[in-house]
Amino acid sequence: MIKISSQLLFLMPLAFGIGIALTVQTAINSQLREILYSPLQAGLLSFIVGTILLALLVTFQDVPKPSFETLSHMPWYLWIGGCLGVYAISISILTAPKLGFLTFSGLVIFGQIVMSMILDQFGWLGVEKTPVNWQRVSGAVIIFIGVMLTLQR
Repeated sequence: MIKISSQLLFLMPLAFGIGIALTVQTAINSQLREILYSPLQAGLLSFIVGTILLALLVTFQDVPKPSFETLSHMPWYLWIGGCLGVYAISISILTAPKLGFLTFSGLVIFGQIVMSMILDQFGWLGVEKTPVNWQRVSGAVIIFIGVMLTLQR
């Protein structure tokens, strides 16, 4: 039985908004690539603008800032998030216009679902262990079938 709380009703549209934002961002960055002739240059400009915005938000955020010592003692793998962002932005700029935005988005979502099931199953990266069951696998298979259907134009 699915239990829907008021918190869930608040968080679901925010998560849905990420999908909207990522699709619009990819479309904008793909146009930027045409002007700059490179998915890497388009990604760099996107990251520069995002970094400036994040710097402003962090500056005005009322929480303690980490010390150099704190940063130097973080696990090594926590530093690769930015590299994954570079991959995601650059490859999306390259592939989305060629695949079509619907197929691209479906593949991204399917990739997220597969990796989420793996993280949940093994409890990697600090994720609480949640066993993979037939319902979760069935949901992933249905999404994959949906992605395959988007290839028909």
